[in-house]
Amino acid sequence: MIWWLFWIIVAVVCFGYLINASRGRKTYQRDTPLDILKRRYAAGEIDTEEYNLRKRELEREDNLKP
Repeated sequence: MIWWLFWIIVAVVCFGYLINASRGRKTYQRDTPLDILKRRYAAGEIDTEEYNLRKRELEREDNLKP
């Protein structure tokens, strides 16, 4: 009887792990450098002048890529 309970618990834990793993893959997305810059500006970590300077640099780097 105890073995049945053990295997039921193992199955539930495995099923829960698979559900969480599949959700994580669907929602995971890496932030671009511009996204990070926007977040820092919105949080007040950098001022408008620094934001515009760094944004121009990032946009220029994007144009240089083949």
